[in-house]
Amino acid sequence: MGSPRARRKPVAAQPTRGERNCAWIEEHCRVPEGRLVGQPVKLRAFQRQVILGIYDNPSGTRRAIVSFGRKNAKTALSAFLLLLHLCGPEARPNSQLYSAAQSREQAAILFALAAKTVRLSPSLSQYVLIRDTAKQLACQELGTLYRALSAEASTAYGLSPAFTVHDELGQVRGPRSELYEALETAAGAQEEPLSVIISTQAPNAADLLSMLIDDAATGADPRTRLFLFSAPMEFDPFSDEAIRAANPAFDEFMNRNEVWQQAAEAKRMPAREAAYRNLVLNQRVEARSPFVSRAVWEENRGVLVDYAGEPVWLGLDLSAVSDLTALVAVWKTAAGTWQVRPFFWTPQVGIHDRAKRDRAPYDAWAKSADLLTTPGATVDYDFVAARLLDLASEWNIAAVAFDRWRIDAFKKALSVAGAGDSFLELLTAFGQGFQSMGPALDALERELLARRIAHGGHPVLTMCAANAVVQADPAGNRKLAKDKSTGRIDGMVALAMAIGATSKADAEPTPGITFL
Repeated sequence: MGSPRARRKPVAAQPTRGERNCAWIEEHCRVPEGRLVGQPVKLRAFQRQVILGIYDNPSGTRRAIVSFGRKNAKTALSAFLLLLHLCGPEARPNSQLYSAAQSREQAAILFALAAKTVRLSPSLSQYVLIRDTAKQLACQELGTLYRALSAEASTAYGLSPAFTVHDELGQVRGPRSELYEALETAAGAQEEPLSVIISTQAPNAADLLSMLIDDAATGADPRTRLFLFSAPMEFDPFSDEAIRAANPAFDEFMNRNEVWQQAAEAKRMPAREAAYRNLVLNQRVEARSPFVSRAVWEENRGVLVDYAGEPVWLGLDLSAVSDLTALVAVWKTAAGTWQVRPFFWTPQVGIHDRAKRDRAPYDAWAKSADLLTTPGATVDYDFVAARLLDLASEWNIAAVAFDRWRIDAFKKALSVAGAGDSFLELLTAFGQGFQSMGPALDALERELLARRIAHGGHPVLTMCAANAVVQADPAGNRKLAKDKSTGRIDGMVALAMAIGATSKADAEPTPGITFL
């Protein structure tokens, strides 16, 4: 008989790219602070999930969005990924690496954690040079350089990042960030750039991070990976189940007693609940006190129908010379739903600068005709007056409620456009104080809660709704507070006046009445 065949030794499976990176972090990185400071990093399951998801993506990852509640070591994870690309297996010779934050303080946090990790590591400290004053880390052997940037500094044009961490992007209000756009467009010069967005959720659907998360959730781009840890809205917000859903480190290294205390305080004091939901449960909840919640506004998109001869009430909020002028029309259908038709104007000159200032895509809205532009650097009331008279020829206008500010200039524009006395009698002054706006907001709120508003999701009006904040007097009367809002609310002011005018008309049908 022949000799038995030699047994073959099993071939060990080669680690994946993500597994290799996890092993490198655990071998070379040290815990930068906390009760385990100085000890070798031991990645938790959720951290490994993120790393494997980024680097083992068959399609390759261009952008990763990582979002969970506060105190889950988001910034420490960012520091480990940064070092992977600075001096680890993901490093490319002579590449540029950046972290971007909205403030100098936030930018300094990521740099400080990465620097601490290097100082505590016997292997990394031999190769990485720390420049504290400039907030830079450099690996001279590879020629790689990391810099911490903030939105408060000059814009980051002229850079060419191979790796970028956008730290706490949820702090950006509105759909635009000049620093984010500068870094993302600059990455186009790299062959395989990687951006990691790591943040607690933004409070509004119209904010940049929310838009990026919603797009990633569709799965339309396989090169964008989303890791979202958030408590479902149907959960009891004060339960352990909700807390654990948004905080994967809750049973690992978080201070559970501190989190439970925050939950108890939010339960006792409703004023703290919104911030608790946003920061601890990582829910998309406005920490301010908005007039209308995102969910209620979305429920009132409604179905837009053609005009059929109903009485129309309008609210007019005239702008300063270079801001938004809003005209909002409402009429009630036979089905009992208020149809809403908004019109907005802004000067053509300077529109890009105002878009950056207000963090709103005015230029894109102008192209889609959702925002009308007038020539020059100021709002030309002649265009607004002409449009209002056109509407008067098409609609049965019952009243035009207006804020008294700059109304004399607008009346002159109406006269030049050919408005007669009968039309001018429709103009009705509407006070902006608690006495007039209180009942108007009450009426608008009732209709919104009853889902009897159909606004069709007009983007400019939706922005105004997201920004609208109320202020109350000691008697509980409310008004919209422009000075307390984070952005333009002109459209909501005009809508409230239009609805308020309908309520006044029901009580006092005589035309031309002046509201105090």
